[in-house]
Amino acid sequence: MDIGAIYPELAQAQVRWRHLPAEGDFAGKTVLVTGAGDGIGRALTKTLALYGADVVLLGKTRTKLEAVFDWIAEHSATKPVIVPCDLNFLDQDSAEALADQVRGEFGRLDGLVHNASALGPKTPVEHYPLSEWEMVTRVNLTAAVTLTQTLTPLLRETGQPKGAEASIVFTSSSVGRQGRAYWGAYAASKFAVEGLMQVLADEFVHEGAIRVNSLNPGATRTPMRRLAYPGEDPATVPPPEARLDLHLYLLSDAAKGVTGQALDARGWDGPP
Repeated sequence: MDIGAIYPELAQAQVRWRHLPAEGDFAGKTVLVTGAGDGIGRALTKTLALYGADVVLLGKTRTKLEAVFDWIAEHSATKPVIVPCDLNFLDQDSAEALADQVRGEFGRLDGLVHNASALGPKTPVEHYPLSEWEMVTRVNLTAAVTLTQTLTPLLRETGQPKGAEASIVFTSSSVGRQGRAYWGAYAASKFAVEGLMQVLADEFVHEGAIRVNSLNPGATRTPMRRLAYPGEDPATVPPPEARLDLHLYLLSDAAKGVTGQALDARGWDGPP
Protein backbone atom coordinates (compact mmCIF):
# COMPACT_ATOMS: atom_id res chain seq x y z
CA MET A 1 0.00 0.00 0.00
CA ASP A 2 1.35 3.42 -0.97
CA ILE A 3 0.15 5.46 2.01
CA GLY A 4 1.99 8.51 0.73
CA ALA A 5 -0.17 8.55 -2.39
CA ILE A 6 -3.52 8.31 -0.63
CA TYR A 7 -2.81 9.92 2.75
CA PRO A 8 0.30 12.13 2.56
CA GLU A 9 -0.26 13.66 6.03
CA LEU A 10 -0.08 10.20 7.54
CA ALA A 11 3.02 9.22 5.58
CA GLN A 12 4.80 12.37 6.75
CA ALA A 13 3.85 11.74 10.38
CA GLN A 14 4.88 8.09 10.37
CA VAL A 15 8.53 9.04 9.92
CA ARG A 16 8.54 10.15 13.57
CA TRP A 17 6.25 7.49 15.02
CA ARG A 18 7.61 5.37 17.86
CA HIS A 19 5.29 2.46 17.05
CA LEU A 20 4.59 1.52 13.46
CA PRO A 21 1.99 -1.21 12.94
CA ALA A 22 2.53 -3.76 10.24
CA GLU A 23 0.17 -3.68 7.29
CA GLY A 24 -2.93 -5.66 8.22
CA ASP A 25 -2.26 -5.53 11.97
CA PHE A 26 -5.92 -4.73 12.58
CA ALA A 27 -7.36 -7.07 9.95
CA GLY A 28 -10.57 -8.68 11.18
CA LYS A 29 -10.85 -6.32 14.15
CA THR A 30 -13.64 -3.85 14.87
CA VAL A 31 -13.03 -0.52 16.60
CA LEU A 32 -15.62 2.08 17.59
CA VAL A 33 -14.39 5.69 17.73
CA THR A 34 -16.45 8.58 19.08
CA GLY A 35 -15.91 12.00 17.56
CA ALA A 36 -15.00 10.26 14.31
CA GLY A 37 -16.03 13.08 11.99
CA ASP A 38 -13.19 15.47 12.69
CA GLY A 39 -9.79 16.02 14.26
CA ILE A 40 -8.11 13.09 15.97
CA GLY A 41 -11.16 10.85 15.52
CA ARG A 42 -11.22 11.32 11.77
CA ALA A 43 -7.49 10.71 11.41
CA LEU A 44 -7.64 7.66 13.67
CA THR A 45 -10.54 5.98 11.88
CA LYS A 46 -8.96 6.52 8.46
CA THR A 47 -5.67 5.10 9.71
CA LEU A 48 -7.27 2.09 11.41
CA ALA A 49 -9.08 1.28 8.18
CA LEU A 50 -5.83 1.43 6.20
CA TYR A 51 -4.42 -1.14 8.62
CA GLY A 52 -7.42 -3.42 8.14
CA ALA A 53 -9.89 -2.54 10.91
CA ASP A 54 -13.64 -2.26 10.42
CA VAL A 55 -14.46 1.05 12.09
CA VAL A 56 -17.69 2.28 13.65
CA LEU A 57 -17.83 6.03 13.08
CA LEU A 58 -19.79 7.74 15.85
CA GLY A 59 -20.19 11.49 15.68
CA LYS A 60 -22.61 14.38 15.84
CA THR A 61 -22.52 15.62 12.23
CA ARG A 62 -23.70 13.20 9.56
CA THR A 63 -22.07 15.05 6.65
CA LYS A 64 -18.65 14.81 8.30
CA LEU A 65 -19.14 11.11 9.03
CA GLU A 66 -20.21 10.49 5.45
CA ALA A 67 -17.06 12.18 4.16
CA VAL A 68 -14.90 9.87 6.32
CA PHE A 69 -17.01 6.88 5.29
CA ASP A 70 -16.55 7.68 1.60
CA TRP A 71 -12.77 8.07 2.02
CA ILE A 72 -12.47 4.73 3.81
CA ALA A 73 -14.69 2.99 1.26
CA GLU A 74 -12.51 4.33 -1.55
CA HIS A 75 -9.12 3.55 -0.03
CA SER A 76 -9.64 0.33 1.95
CA ALA A 77 -11.43 -2.99 1.75
CA THR A 78 -12.99 -2.62 5.21
CA LYS A 79 -16.63 -2.12 6.25
CA PRO A 80 -17.14 1.24 7.96
CA VAL A 81 -20.44 1.97 9.68
CA ILE A 82 -21.83 5.43 10.44
CA VAL A 83 -23.61 6.15 13.74
CA PRO A 84 -24.84 9.77 13.91
CA CYS A 85 -25.19 10.55 17.60
CA ASP A 86 -25.11 13.70 19.73
CA LEU A 87 -23.59 12.42 22.97
CA ASN A 88 -25.33 15.19 24.88
CA PHE A 89 -28.56 13.26 24.30
CA LEU A 90 -27.29 9.68 24.51
CA ASP A 91 -29.48 7.48 26.69
CA GLN A 92 -29.43 3.84 27.73
CA ASP A 93 -31.86 2.73 25.02
CA SER A 94 -29.88 4.28 22.16
CA ALA A 95 -26.62 2.90 23.59
CA GLU A 96 -28.10 -0.58 23.76
CA ALA A 97 -29.36 -0.21 20.19
CA LEU A 98 -25.82 0.69 19.16
CA ALA A 99 -24.45 -2.42 20.91
CA ASP A 100 -27.02 -4.55 19.08
CA GLN A 101 -26.04 -2.93 15.78
CA VAL A 102 -22.34 -3.62 16.30
CA ARG A 103 -23.04 -7.20 17.34
CA GLY A 104 -25.29 -7.79 14.36
CA GLU A 105 -22.94 -6.18 11.85
CA PHE A 106 -19.58 -7.50 13.08
CA GLY A 107 -20.18 -9.98 15.90
CA ARG A 108 -17.26 -8.51 17.84
CA LEU A 109 -15.76 -5.31 19.24
CA ASP A 110 -11.99 -5.18 19.74
CA GLY A 111 -11.58 -1.51 20.61
CA LEU A 112 -13.54 1.41 22.03
CA VAL A 113 -12.00 4.88 21.76
CA HIS A 114 -13.67 7.60 23.82
CA ASN A 115 -12.41 10.53 21.78
CA ALA A 116 -15.36 12.96 21.47
CA SER A 117 -15.32 15.93 23.82
CA ALA A 118 -17.12 19.21 24.42
CA LEU A 119 -14.99 22.21 25.35
CA GLY A 120 -17.52 24.54 26.94
CA PRO A 121 -16.78 28.16 27.81
CA LYS A 122 -13.39 29.21 29.16
CA THR A 123 -14.49 31.24 32.13
CA PRO A 124 -14.01 31.30 35.92
CA VAL A 125 -16.01 28.65 37.77
CA GLU A 126 -17.68 31.48 39.69
CA HIS A 127 -19.37 32.61 36.48
CA TYR A 128 -19.68 29.27 34.69
CA PRO A 129 -23.24 28.68 33.37
CA LEU A 130 -24.55 25.54 35.05
CA SER A 131 -26.38 24.44 31.91
CA GLU A 132 -23.05 24.45 30.03
CA TRP A 133 -21.35 22.62 32.91
CA GLU A 134 -23.97 19.89 32.76
CA MET A 135 -23.68 19.59 28.97
CA VAL A 136 -19.89 19.27 29.02
CA THR A 137 -20.08 16.68 31.78
CA ARG A 138 -22.70 14.66 29.91
CA VAL A 139 -20.65 14.58 26.71
CA ASN A 140 -17.21 14.04 28.24
CA LEU A 141 -18.05 11.73 31.14
CA THR A 142 -21.62 10.44 31.35
CA ALA A 143 -21.75 9.38 27.68
CA ALA A 144 -18.47 7.51 28.12
CA VAL A 145 -19.91 5.66 31.11
CA THR A 146 -23.10 4.81 29.21
CA LEU A 147 -21.26 3.51 26.15
CA THR A 148 -18.80 1.55 28.26
CA GLN A 149 -21.58 -0.10 30.26
CA THR A 150 -23.49 -1.23 27.19
CA LEU A 151 -20.48 -2.27 25.12
CA THR A 152 -18.53 -4.09 27.86
CA PRO A 153 -20.25 -7.46 27.27
CA LEU A 154 -19.26 -7.37 23.60
CA LEU A 155 -15.70 -6.29 24.43
CA ARG A 156 -15.46 -9.06 27.03
CA GLU A 157 -16.63 -11.70 24.56
CA THR A 158 -14.00 -10.54 22.08
CA GLY A 159 -11.26 -10.45 24.70
CA GLN A 160 -11.97 -13.75 26.45
CA PRO A 161 -10.39 -16.20 23.96
CA LYS A 162 -6.92 -17.23 25.06
CA GLY A 163 -4.34 -14.66 24.03
CA ALA A 164 -6.89 -11.99 23.08
CA GLU A 165 -7.63 -8.67 24.77
CA ALA A 166 -10.07 -5.92 23.90
CA SER A 167 -8.99 -2.34 24.50
CA ILE A 168 -10.70 0.79 25.83
CA VAL A 169 -8.84 4.06 25.26
CA PHE A 170 -9.83 7.42 26.75
CA THR A 171 -8.50 10.56 25.08
CA SER A 172 -7.56 12.83 27.97
CA SER A 173 -5.96 16.27 28.27
CA SER A 174 -3.18 18.12 30.05
CA VAL A 175 -5.81 20.04 32.04
CA GLY A 176 -7.30 16.73 33.14
CA ARG A 177 -4.06 15.95 34.95
CA GLN A 178 -3.09 19.41 36.19
CA GLY A 179 -5.95 21.87 36.70
CA ARG A 180 -5.70 25.23 35.02
CA ALA A 181 -7.69 28.42 35.50
CA TYR A 182 -10.73 29.00 33.26
CA TRP A 183 -10.92 25.44 31.93
CA GLY A 184 -13.90 24.72 34.17
CA ALA A 185 -16.07 21.75 33.27
CA TYR A 186 -13.71 20.53 30.57
CA ALA A 187 -10.84 20.11 33.05
CA ALA A 188 -13.08 18.71 35.79
CA SER A 189 -14.66 16.18 33.43
CA LYS A 190 -11.26 15.07 32.14
CA PHE A 191 -10.07 14.53 35.73
CA ALA A 192 -13.17 12.38 36.17
CA VAL A 193 -12.36 10.46 32.99
CA GLU A 194 -8.91 9.66 34.38
CA GLY A 195 -10.57 8.32 37.52
CA LEU A 196 -13.04 6.31 35.49
CA MET A 197 -10.15 4.78 33.53
CA GLN A 198 -8.43 3.71 36.75
CA VAL A 199 -11.62 2.24 38.22
CA LEU A 200 -12.38 0.26 35.05
CA ALA A 201 -8.81 -0.99 34.74
CA ASP A 202 -8.89 -2.24 38.32
CA GLU A 203 -12.28 -3.89 37.83
CA PHE A 204 -11.17 -5.71 34.67
CA VAL A 205 -7.58 -6.55 35.58
CA HIS A 206 -8.30 -10.03 36.97
CA GLU A 207 -10.35 -11.04 33.93
CA GLY A 208 -7.51 -10.40 31.50
CA ALA A 209 -10.06 -9.72 28.75
CA ILE A 210 -10.21 -5.91 28.60
CA ARG A 211 -7.42 -3.42 29.12
CA VAL A 212 -8.18 0.25 29.82
CA ASN A 213 -5.85 3.22 29.38
CA SER A 214 -5.91 6.96 28.80
CA LEU A 215 -3.67 9.14 26.70
CA ASN A 216 -3.05 12.85 26.50
CA PRO A 217 -2.29 13.73 22.86
CA GLY A 218 -0.95 17.17 23.73
CA ALA A 219 -1.41 20.19 21.49
CA THR A 220 -2.98 18.96 18.26
CA ARG A 221 -4.30 20.82 15.21
CA THR A 222 -8.03 20.23 15.65
CA PRO A 223 -11.23 22.32 15.55
CA MET A 224 -11.41 22.18 19.36
CA ARG A 225 -7.87 23.52 19.59
CA ARG A 226 -8.87 26.46 17.38
CA LEU A 227 -11.78 27.22 19.70
CA ALA A 228 -9.59 27.03 22.78
CA TYR A 229 -6.73 29.09 21.29
CA PRO A 230 -8.23 31.39 18.63
CA GLY A 231 -5.09 33.53 18.35
CA GLU A 232 -2.75 30.58 17.76
CA ASP A 233 -1.17 29.93 14.37
CA PRO A 234 -2.42 26.40 13.45
CA ALA A 235 0.76 25.79 11.44
CA THR A 236 2.73 25.76 14.72
CA VAL A 237 0.67 22.84 16.10
CA PRO A 238 1.24 19.18 15.09
CA PRO A 239 -1.53 17.61 12.97
CA PRO A 240 -3.64 14.77 14.43
CA GLU A 241 -1.68 12.17 12.48
CA ALA A 242 1.46 13.01 14.48
CA ARG A 243 -0.16 11.63 17.68
CA LEU A 244 -1.68 8.41 16.37
CA ASP A 245 1.18 6.02 17.12
CA LEU A 246 0.20 5.80 20.79
CA HIS A 247 -3.49 5.28 19.94
CA LEU A 248 -2.58 2.48 17.55
CA TYR A 249 -0.23 0.88 20.05
CA LEU A 250 -2.87 0.81 22.82
CA LEU A 251 -5.43 -0.67 20.43
CA SER A 252 -3.07 -3.32 19.07
CA ASP A 253 -1.94 -6.71 20.35
CA ALA A 254 1.48 -5.14 21.00
CA ALA A 255 0.00 -3.57 24.15
CA LYS A 256 -1.11 -6.86 25.66
CA GLY A 257 -1.09 -6.58 29.45
CA VAL A 258 -0.81 -2.77 29.42
CA THR A 259 -3.69 -1.41 31.51
CA GLY A 260 -4.43 1.36 33.99
CA GLN A 261 -1.86 3.66 32.40
CA ALA A 262 -2.23 7.43 31.94
CA LEU A 263 0.13 8.05 29.03
CA ASP A 264 1.32 11.23 27.34
CA ALA A 265 1.81 11.10 23.58
CA ARG A 266 4.50 13.77 23.69
CA GLY A 267 6.75 12.04 26.19
CA TRP A 268 6.04 8.42 25.32
CA ASP A 269 9.21 6.49 24.51
CA GLY A 270 7.51 3.78 22.51
CA PRO A 271 6.69 0.16 23.40
CA PRO A 272 8.86 -1.48 26.10
